[in-house]
Parts: sequence; structure tokens; C-alpha cells
Amino acid sequence: MKSPFHHLLVLASAVALLAGAGGARAQEEEKVLNIYNWSDYIADDTIANFEKETGIKVRYDNFDSNEILHAKLVAGKTGYDIVVPSSNWARMQIQGDLLMKLDKSKLPNLKNVDPAIAAQLAKIDPGNEHVVDWLWGFTTVGINVDKVKAALGGTLPDNAWDLVFKPEYISKLKSCGVSFLDSGDEVVPAMLHYMGKPRVTTNAADYNQALTALKAVRPYVTLFSSSGYINDMANGSVCLALGWSGDINIARQRAIENKTGQNIQALIPKTGGLLFFDVMGIPKDAPHPQNALKWINYILDPKVDAGLTNKVFYANPNKESKPFIKPEVANNPTVFLPADELAKMAGTADALNNEIRRLQNRTYTSFKTGL
Repeated sequence: MKSPFHHLLVLASAVALLAGAGGARAQEEEKVLNIYNWSDYIADDTIANFEKETGIKVRYDNFDSNEILHAKLVAGKTGYDIVVPSSNWARMQIQGDLLMKLDKSKLPNLKNVDPAIAAQLAKIDPGNEHVVDWLWGFTTVGINVDKVKAALGGTLPDNAWDLVFKPEYISKLKSCGVSFLDSGDEVVPAMLHYMGKPRVTTNAADYNQALTALKAVRPYVTLFSSSGYINDMANGSVCLALGWSGDINIARQRAIENKTGQNIQALIPKTGGLLFFDVMGIPKDAPHPQNALKWINYILDPKVDAGLTNKVFYANPNKESKPFIKPEVANNPTVFLPADELAKMAGTADALNNEIRRLQNRTYTSFKTGL
């Protein structure tokens, strides 16, 4: 005959099993993933293929400036599982404990990341513990070749930055439309770089000089846009833009596809553009972090990364993706920069802190409003 203790052991085992099953269920995430990314920054089939492969439903929202994303992360409870800040902002978010560490055991496709890209990001994320590159490119000047040459009498300046920052050039282009990115984090560092200053500086005198120079060109800026300028360039209503390399190439492609007759070109300034890396991170309070890891690993599949580059004309970090990138994209020097041009670019490892942000914002606001 079994002792009374046997029944107690059986009962205890059953309770333990139920608790274990409940714990396992608690760890299972609902099949949902919430992503917050830049506009015009994904291929047509990226989300659909992920949903088909994983059964996870994606909600995909857009922002068009780092300032907007950062404000949401600081406020907390965004509801997002994946966010895509630029690397200098990601550094601030990592230091502020706003992004969680990645479980690399769930990211076997990390092996595909180019070590050179990983080394760049290690400058802002030691050990590459929090973020993975999404895509990268540079802030630069884009033009409608025919309209700009016609307005300037057929000759372009030696340095493309002159087009947006020298009154003698930009004043002649106002009539065909001039767009600046609507972000102090882009416009002010670009002017500082043009002036031969560090793109990130704490010297107030540098910002005063930049503001004086920016105010000299303010009368000729007809649009401030960080996304809509793509279609404006493609349809011919903007002939000059201070924008992002890939966006300008998207405008070029849309003009070709829609047969608008506009010849759009991204330029590589003689003194270099402003290099940026946009990175995938998981907010500290993300509701579906395991699904987020599945997304990051999926993106790092060579064919998926190639699909992004083929669609939006930004370089990806995936060293195995090249065979799947269209030759005309792979050979475009404004997508994959030649080594000598890459060396001229203003790097991204500059520290960004609240003091610098205030200086940038104050300078930009005074420039934009004319006050």
C-alpha cells in the first residue's frame, strides 16, 4: 500500500507541472511586432515575407526625425518593439538605459555583418551589445541637373555644398525650388562641416558663426522637408535639396519610372558628406522583445538586406548580400561609396549630449524662423 506521503508528492508534482506550463505560456509572446522606422526605408515585400515566414503580424509606423523618436523613448511606454535611431542618437539612448541588450544567441545571422561596420558602431555601442545596423548613407546635396545647370549658366561649383550654403548660388535656384531637411540635427552639422568645423562641437562661437551663415541663405529656402521632398524632386517642383543620399536616389528612380523627365542626381561633395548609420534597437520596455529579435535576424538574411538596398538605395551592413544586389545599384558610387570618397566623409562617432542638442536646436530654430 502507498503511503499518504505518496499522494502529497503526486499533488506537489502536479502543481509544479502546472506552474511550469503557466510560466512557459507567460513567456510566449503574442504574434505581434510593432516597428517604428523612417519613412521610405523598406522594401515592398519585407514585412509581408516576415509575416508569412513567422506568423507574426507587423504594425509599422513612420517618423522623419531623430528628435521625434528620442522624445518618445524618453517618455517611455511607446509600445514599439523595434526602433531605428541614427547611431549618434542611439549612443545617447544606450547611455540613458532606453535600449535593452541583445540576446545574440537568438541572432545567428550576425555572422553576416561586415566587421568594418560593426567596428564603426562599436564606437557608440561598445561590444555591439544593443544595436545592429539597418542601413547607412550620407547627408548631401541633390539636384535636378538640367534645371540647376540652366539657372547657373551651365556650370556647377567645385564643391557641391556651395549650392546650398553660398548665397551667390542658392539665390539663383530659389525660383525652381530649394528644400532643406527639417532637422537641426542635420542642417546645423552640415553647415559646421562646410565651414571646416567639427560637425559636433560645444563651442558656442561655432554655432553663432553657423547661424550667421545660415541666415544668409534663409531667404532662398522654399521648403523644409525630411520626407516629402522625395516626390517634390521627382516631379520637378524642387531642383535643389539638402537631403539624404538614398532619398535623392529614390527621387531619381521615381522620376525614371513615372517618366517625369526630371534628371535627379545625388552629389558627393568635394569635402565629403555627413556619414550616418541608422540602427535597429529594442526599447527597454518593448512588449515583444523575442519577436523583435526574430525581426533583426530576419533582416540580416543576405537576400532580405539586399532587397532593402535595391529598393531604397542605401548601403546595408551585410557582407553576404552583394550577389543579390542589382548591378546598377551595387555600382552606384552614391550608394556604395568608393574608398577615397568614404575617407572624406565626416564620421559618426561624435558624442551627442543635451548641451549639443540645445545648441543645435537653438541655432536651427533661429535659422528657420528668421528670428
